[in-house]
Amino acid sequence: MTTTPMIINALGQLDNPNAPRSSEAAAQLNPSSEQLTIDARTLADAHASGLTAVNITLGYTMGDLPPYEHTLHEIAVWDAIIRDNPADLTKVRTVADVHRARKEGRIGVIYGFQNAVAVGEDTGRIATFADLGVRVVQLTYNQANHIGDGSMAAANRGLSDFGRRVVEALGDHHLMVDLSHSGERTCLEAAKISRSPVSINHTGCRALADLPRNKTDEELRLVASRGGFVGIYFMPFLNLSGHARAADVVEHIDHAVNVCGEDHVGIGTDGTITSIDDLDAYRAHLAEHVALRREAGVGAAGERGDTLPFVLDLRGVDQFRELIRLLERRGYRSERIEKILGRNFLDYADRVWAPEGSS
Repeated sequence: MTTTPMIINALGQLDNPNAPRSSEAAAQLNPSSEQLTIDARTLADAHASGLTAVNITLGYTMGDLPPYEHTLHEIAVWDAIIRDNPADLTKVRTVADVHRARKEGRIGVIYGFQNAVAVGEDTGRIATFADLGVRVVQLTYNQANHIGDGSMAAANRGLSDFGRRVVEALGDHHLMVDLSHSGERTCLEAAKISRSPVSINHTGCRALADLPRNKTDEELRLVASRGGFVGIYFMPFLNLSGHARAADVVEHIDHAVNVCGEDHVGIGTDGTITSIDDLDAYRAHLAEHVALRREAGVGAAGERGDTLPFVLDLRGVDQFRELIRLLERRGYRSERIEKILGRNFLDYADRVWAPEGSS
């Protein structure tokens, strides 16, 4: 492929994990957006990778912080980050904003949640989040919440009555309903009742690696059949050994394409662009972090002290180019690769997000 396609990461992060503040935060259970390092290297690496836009996680995900207040604060933090880097970053509210970012050589930042607990008992808060520019709302993290069961909730109860109202309100305000981390019944129910297409922005295929964080063919097929989107992550859950490789990413993409069709699959790496330089030092702290997650009840099956939360041979500024090369070697034509790298997500966003000028 001679020209770099539009690259949209359906779930990722902008950060320099080697900076002291970010390195220290990585050992914590629940680092905040204020502890990210958006420095010259972060921005240079993002540009060098060809990234057009990325859905970043902000707001409440876990822990004992006040969910609503913390989420409002995190939105303000990211607004300030974008305001401080106007030549490099732009906030994405519409599909037109993504096209504009690509034209202007900036990185589009899409605001997203990985837990909808901040809604509280008031679906009216969804209008507030939409007005503030949030565009992706994941219903649950790994554990159950008052909206539905996460992937590690043994009961697999599906959506609550309130959860159904949340899905309806998200549709009313043109926000993506992201079913990553959800339990199987939660995913299937939300996909069925949502008036708008839904997404699973970062996952793997359970048919290839039978772990709770991965999605069954039934889930994948249903989401795609209703016009939705599935993003494959660069995570250890792609291989039962816990040591996923680039070849595993390709296998999961290929399986998802076979199940969903080539118009509904993309990437949601769940990682940064900038690589960790000192892997030995990082590994020394990883077991401690995994133990903290386990103790807090937020870990997932397949997380171990020796499982890196990224794919070792598919990271850094060349990660997308390397994926393109591997997909080409697999026989994928350029049009299909362009869909997977970004066009499918943008087409899905066009089906969900509000038209220009509305909330």
